Amino acid sequence: MNKQQFISILKEQLKGIPEVDKKEVLFDYEEHFEIGLREGRREEEIASSLGNPKSLAKEIRANYMINKVEESFTAGNFFRAFLSTLGLGFFNLVFILGPFAGIAAALFSLVVAGIAIVGSGIFVIVASFFPNLFQNVPSPFVGSFVGISLASFGVLWTIGSMYLNKWFYLLTIKYLKFNLNIIVNRRNKNE
Repeated sequence: MNKQQFISILKEQLKGIPEVDKKEVLFDYEEHFEIGLREGRREEEIASSLGNPKSLAKEIRANYMINKVEESFTAGNFFRAFLSTLGLGFFNLVFILGPFAGIAAALFSLVVAGIAIVGSGIFVIVASFFPNLFQNVPSPFVGSFVGISLASFGVLWTIGSMYLNKWFYLLTIKYLKFNLNIIVNRRNKNE
C-alpha cells in the first residue's frame, strides 16, 4: 500500500471526527511518510510500519471520543465513546457489553425509583387534604408527616443514585482508557 492509499483509507475511516481534527491527524501521518522518504524508505515500507489504517482509525476515533466525553459530559458523548471503544476488540463486545447494559439499566432504575418515591410522597400530602376524593386517607397532619417523610426519603434515594451513576461513569471512562492503552500497546509491540 502506498502513501495515497494509506491516507485515503485513513481519511475515509475517520468518520465522526470534526474536519479540523481529521486534518491534523492526516497531516501527522503525511509527515511520517515525508520523514520516511527522506530517510530513503519506500512508501510501502512506511505504510506497513504504521499499521493497518482501519485499525488506526478505530483507535484514533475511540481516543477522540474518550477525550470529548471527559471535556463535556453528555449521554450521547458517553455512549459514542463506549461504542467506539467497544468496537476495538471482540472481548469487549462479548464479555463487557452485557454486564455494562445490565448495570446501566439497574442504575437508571434506581434514579427512576427515587423520583417515583418523591412523587408518591407528594401524592400522599395532596391526598390527605382531599379525603372525599380518595379512600383510606389519613388526617392532613398524619398525611403531611408521612408524605414529607416519603418525599425526603425519595430525594435522598435519588441523590444516592446519582452518586452511584457518577461513580459508574468515572469507572467506565477509566476502563475505556485502560482498554485503549492495552490495544495501542499491543499494536506497538507487534510492530
